[in-house]
Amino acid sequence: MLFGIGYDIHKLVSNRKLILGGVEFEYPLGLLGHSDADVVIHAICDALLGAAALGDIGEHFPDTEQKWKGISSKHLLFRVADLIREKQCRVNNIDVMILAQKPKIGARKSEMKKNIAEWLQMDINRVNIKATTMEGMDAIGRGEAIAAQAIASLYEKKEL
Repeated sequence: MLFGIGYDIHKLVSNRKLILGGVEFEYPLGLLGHSDADVVIHAICDALLGAAALGDIGEHFPDTEQKWKGISSKHLLFRVADLIREKQCRVNNIDVMILAQKPKIGARKSEMKKNIAEWLQMDINRVNIKATTMEGMDAIGRGEAIAAQAIASLYEKKEL
């Protein structure tokens, strides 16, 4: 069993869509980034890459490369899933904590879980999404940013 952690944070700005876990939220602000800035998927990518000792999201998808500009983060996750399979591993589970003052996440968690499970070809019961606020403290609490933390576990196929 292999474990990895991931974290991502992006600033909220005008004139951007807010996408979390592949789900578009109706919200007046969106996350600023080179791709669609989906902090949930970015944190998962880093957790998976970490578990497989394959570096981090910035190494694989640098913001200096135009081919990643504006890309849906699900395509980054597809590539990470390919790398995991090439390393003879499979995803056991994913646990994500979203840190956001607004919007409320609860009603959309099941959609995020469905996306993640489908994109990683795993059982939806092994994907967990949680959310919390920062109680008005720091940039997240002031509604200036959204962050996500993730932990992932992988099985090495040779160990199965």
